Amino acid sequence: MAAASKTRTSQQDVLRGTLDLLILRTLQLEPMHGWAIAQRIQQLSREALQVGQGSLYPALQRLEQRGFVDSDWRISDRGRRARYYSLTHSGRKALGEETASWRSYVDAVEGVLAAEPVEEGGT
Repeated sequence: MAAASKTRTSQQDVLRGTLDLLILRTLQLEPMHGWAIAQRIQQLSREALQVGQGSLYPALQRLEQRGFVDSDWRISDRGRRARYYSLTHSGRKALGEETASWRSYVDAVEGVLAAEPVEEGGT
């Protein structure tokens, strides 16, 4: 049971890290408010990734606490007051590091997926 709990925790860490990476990359494009961040991630992923508010706003808060994003209140294109997020210098550095780490992780998984099966009984 402890192993299953540990696996679940590590899966959550991977998902959380992935969301943080996606948010940082999206904010590198331009400052934007939360709903626009979610929409841009969905658009850039060709509708494959949908980020719900229950995941997005805790992630933005976490990134702001870590000093990776700043926020300020502005008026949106629709004339409503909205909290806009922007990438900080520390956020740009973290984005570079996390992107390199993610690509290394993807390469490792790809290596496993590309492995050829060994024929049983053959030489």
